[in-house]
Amino acid sequence: MNEMILLKLGEMVLKGLNRRSFEDKLQANLYRRLHPYGQFRVYTRQSTTYVEPKEGAECDVEGAYEALKKVFGVVGLSLARPCEKDKDAILAAVQEFLGGRLSAARTFKVETKRADKTFPMTSIQLSQYVGGELDELYPNLTVDVHDPELTVHVEVRDYAAYVHADPEPGAGGLPVGINGRAVSLLSGGIDSPVASWMIAKRGVALEMVHFFSYPYTSPEAKEKVIELARILTPWTGRLTVHVVPFTAIQEELRRSCPEELFTVVMRRFMMRIAQEVARRCGAKALVTGECLGQVASQTMEAMNVTGAVADLPILRPVVGMDKEEIVRVARRIGTYDTSILPYEDCCTVFTPRHPRLRPLPGEVEFAEQNLDVEKMVAEAVAGIERIQV
Repeated sequence: MNEMILLKLGEMVLKGLNRRSFEDKLQANLYRRLHPYGQFRVYTRQSTTYVEPKEGAECDVEGAYEALKKVFGVVGLSLARPCEKDKDAILAAVQEFLGGRLSAARTFKVETKRADKTFPMTSIQLSQYVGGELDELYPNLTVDVHDPELTVHVEVRDYAAYVHADPEPGAGGLPVGINGRAVSLLSGGIDSPVASWMIAKRGVALEMVHFFSYPYTSPEAKEKVIELARILTPWTGRLTVHVVPFTAIQEELRRSCPEELFTVVMRRFMMRIAQEVARRCGAKALVTGECLGQVASQTMEAMNVTGAVADLPILRPVVGMDKEEIVRVARRIGTYDTSILPYEDCCTVFTPRHPRLRPLPGEVEFAEQNLDVEKMVAEAVAGIERIQV
């Protein structure tokens, strides 16, 4: 039998009557992610999803395995070898599939899970049999049940037995799309890609909005954001980046608004535009990379004034994290090196010298009273460039 992939499911196995919808969404996401690597059969039994190459199909199993590490909803995965449900067939499969690792290791143990209760040996008996035989076959090995260098896993399930070693962690979370769609405000910084990744991990499909202020921000800054979206796609699936022309709004705000309120008024326009994009694409929430107290526009008072113009919920996944925690996640998901490239985004244009830390709703509304807000938002939305990533 060929190699295949075992996927261990996470919190979705705790769902009640709607568990099937979670599994169906995960299966659809898996098929899309597997498509470049060949034709696979995907099915779920007893909290495990099986990914098998179709008979006669040419499949890149190792490439598929690497891709599936970034599928939300999977907490662990293993390359495995199926075999007949017979103790000697299982032992032979272990030798054939894991022989190289067994020869290189110094300590080992065998763990068995017997999901098929009709199998004539208990889990402990099968572990003792396979472990005893391996101990004799490989003189380099010593049994260590507490901290082994190699753990041989044997699973006796409905259709076959499976052998594998040391499962790797998966992405965790919930399948993308199971919790609806949201619009994420994507800048060129460190925080917003992390916030987007974190909310996608909770099963939310994303549309991205980026505010572009040419010529104050360069084409390279725009390409940097597109690259960040591209880095996120193995986790999130396909993305559309809505690039909003923001220059005219920022220039009008510089002319018409008090300098100390410029940033918070600007962010209110961002929320209005993002909400209009959300309405057009059926999204039910907005996502930002705001982190409490990090900059002047991210005090509680400023976030309250900024969010007041939005009817949709505003999700702030990184609001309680410190910068080191955010950077740690950014490094893990691969966005950090791109985020620190020296191309500024629109949030650094016309930055006030002394921004108001605790703006009041009334004074911000007064600052906007001479602006044709609806027209400014409509013109920005009409000029959006949509880029498929």
